[in-house]
Amino acid sequence: MRGVSKFTTQNQNREGVEQKSRRPREDGKGQSDVKKAKLLESLQLPRDVCMGALRVTLTGCTEAWVENYRGLLEYSEETILLQGKTCQVCFEGNGLTIDYYTNEDMKISGYIRNVRYL
Repeated sequence: MRGVSKFTTQNQNREGVEQKSRRPREDGKGQSDVKKAKLLESLQLPRDVCMGALRVTLTGCTEAWVENYRGLLEYSEETILLQGKTCQVCFEGNGLTIDYYTNEDMKISGYIRNVRYL
């Protein structure tokens, strides 16, 4: 038999049928996050709920509510540093206290001079 090889190529199965090659999966970032963001935008769903984004609500300069944080990294009367899913948030001020916290949210009180996203 001329022109027919006994061996199959990488893109052929044992019967010699051409198969599509698969692209490697993204490792959590990239196209899948872009697709999620576009879907949320088209459905008008809140990003903080669906994407796990950090949500900070300030009442003047004396209270802050933080939702969707991952952990507490630093705590003193002058600085409270929290870890979010994609960033860190730092509260700076005087007499800062954590009034309550759960696995999902917390309330910070005191004089809040500065809020920085790192």
